[in-house]
Amino acid sequence: MTRDTLATADGEWLPLRPAHTRSLADARLQTHHAAQLVAAFGISFLSPAPDDSHTTMRWDPRRGALTSRDADGIAVEIRLGELTISVMRGGIAADRIPLHGRTVREGEGLVRDALARLGLDPARYSLRRHYDLPHHPVADGAAFDIRDGASLDELSRWFGNAAVALGEVATAQGGSAVTCWPHHFDIATLITIAPGRTTGAGMAPGDGYYDEPYFYVNAYPPPPATALVARLEGNGQWHTNEWIGAVLPGSGLAAELPEQRAQADAFLRSAIASMRKILER
Repeated sequence: MTRDTLATADGEWLPLRPAHTRSLADARLQTHHAAQLVAAFGISFLSPAPDDSHTTMRWDPRRGALTSRDADGIAVEIRLGELTISVMRGGIAADRIPLHGRTVREGEGLVRDALARLGLDPARYSLRRHYDLPHHPVADGAAFDIRDGASLDELSRWFGNAAVALGEVATAQGGSAVTCWPHHFDIATLITIAPGRTTGAGMAPGDGYYDEPYFYVNAYPPPPATALVARLEGNGQWHTNEWIGAVLPGSGLAAELPEQRAQADAFLRSAIASMRKILER
């Protein structure tokens, strides 16, 4: 399967490789830094939102890409499977910028030039942000390197599959639109249970808690760990280290595609139901 075929149709789940989830850290970190070129468009050209939603990205299943919110019909996207930035007008790529062999600053300059060609003020585009990222050598001037294309492909599948599963959760549970948040690089939906009480369902591609992609469900306000007594389906487990929630690590997924999808759905369904019961008390 070539990278160009990795874009998913709506509702399609692509097979994952659970045995390889712990080998995706470098691809995840490079992609996290590269995605800031997309988030920078929202930070630079959109009005700041109290919840930072102007920085968020949406998954485009046709292109296998995370896309910024648009301004005057212009947006910026990143195709995860090939680490390419595109500057879009009306949903069509006006400029494509492969990042392999280029630095963050070189990518920034090329995006700025592309925006200028579309009539936007290039001086407004900036990578200044109000949050920190986990470190990777690209932050110190090293060039992006996509020679491990298999890991990039796998990471793209995780985001595409998560968008599918979470989209169905959002529809069934009345959740918010599924969006990717550039600071943690997770893709998620937020379900309001009652005023001031919410549960979030999402997928994080890895972090300091789990060095692999994982589905999660959390709650606000956070419940006490003693409330987490329900059995989770789909091989899920409760997480109580520094944050409270339910997780399904990628390495815990079944090896075959049909079982993977059913397992993720069962986990999300049972974890959300558990959090809903806790928050409704």
